[in-house]
Amino acid sequence: MPVKKKRKSTGVDEHELRKCKITSFCRPHIHGGGGGGGGGRQISAEDPFSNKKCLAWFYEYAGTDEVVGPEGMEKFCEDIGVEPENIIMLVLAWKLEAPNMGFFTKEEWLKGMTSLQCDSTESLQRKLDYLRCQLNDSVLFKNIYRYAFDFARDKDQRSLDMDTAKSMLALVLGRTWPLFPVFNHFLEQSKYKVMNKDQWYNVLEFSRTINADLSNYDEDGAWPVMLDEFVEWQKSRSATSSSS
Repeated sequence: MPVKKKRKSTGVDEHELRKCKITSFCRPHIHGGGGGGGGGRQISAEDPFSNKKCLAWFYEYAGTDEVVGPEGMEKFCEDIGVEPENIIMLVLAWKLEAPNMGFFTKEEWLKGMTSLQCDSTESLQRKLDYLRCQLNDSVLFKNIYRYAFDFARDKDQRSLDMDTAKSMLALVLGRTWPLFPVFNHFLEQSKYKVMNKDQWYNVLEFSRTINADLSNYDEDGAWPVMLDEFVEWQKSRSATSSSS
C-alpha cells in the first residue's frame, strides 16, 4: 500500500514502513504456551491490570522513543502472533484511537490498553477473539470502516489514493461483499485516481443494501456518481455477456 508517512523522527525508510501496512485478511496465529510453566511473563486471567507493567511493555517496542514505529510494530505483531496485514490490527488501532498507520504513541497505547485491560503480550493474546468479534457487530463495523478512511490516508490529503482505497476495501469488505471483485475491477479500469470520504462511506451502504444483481438500485437515489457509473458499467457488461 503506497502510503507515504511524514513522521521524520522515526528514522525508518519507506520499505520498513510498508511492512506495517494493513492490506489483506489473514487468520491470526496465536502462539501457544498458555498453561503450565513458571515463566516470568505468564499471568493468570485473574491478575489485575498494571499501569506500570503496561508502560514497560510499551517501551519494549518504542525503545528510547515515545512512539512505537514500523520496526517496533513489526516485532509487536510477531510477539502477539498476528500478521501486520491482519484486519485485527486495524481493529486494535481503532481501539487505541491511533490516527497514523504504523505508529502507536505512548498516550494511545496507555489509554487503549487500559480500556482493554491488557498489560502484556499474553493478556492481549487473550483478547484477540474479542477484537475480531467487534467486526460482527454492524454498528461497530461501520465505525471501524469509517475510521479506516482517516487511518489510511496521507494526513496532508483529504482523499485516499486509489491503490490505498482498493487495498483497504479488500481488507474490510473483501470477504463479505459478493460484488467486491467486480467493483474492484471497475475501479482498476476507471478514470478515478482517488476516493473521497463521501464515496468511501457510500460504498459500505451500497454493499449492505444493493442486491448482487443490482436489481434494487435506484438510479434516482442520492448515490455518488462513482456508484452510478459502476452500476451502468456492470449492467452493460452483463448485457453484452448475455447477448453473446
